[in-house]
Amino acid sequence: MEMIIDFPGGARVDAHFRGHTVATDQPPADSAPMPFEVFLASVGTCAGIYVLGFCRQRNLPTEGIRIIQRNYPMMNGLIGKIDLEIEVPPTFPAQYHDALIRSAELCKVKKTLENPPVFEVTTKVVEPA
Repeated sequence: MEMIIDFPGGARVDAHFRGHTVATDQPPADSAPMPFEVFLASVGTCAGIYVLGFCRQRNLPTEGIRIIQRNYPMMNGLIGKIDLEIEVPPTFPAQYHDALIRSAELCKVKKTLENPPVFEVTTKVVEPA
């Protein structure tokens, strides 16, 4: 998958892929989330996709279910720990609590962080069209 990253002005940096645009910004303008916030949100939303899929497969209602994500920074500003707490209403069947956890742990973002990719950063001179 290819993404195009561009600089629309100010401290904005946007990513374009599959017809979507993910806008990011930095304070003080703050017109969009910061890139690191988007990265962190991808962990919780990915886990949420798997929890949602689990519930849909079993015709379980998702009303009242939410994931609370807590990010714990280290001294260097990087994240040392991420907690995902799946809140369910009292009516959610107890026999599925562990399965919800297992579903959330299937998250592709989480698995990628556990097995990080190799990065290669290069430059390329492109003549104006």
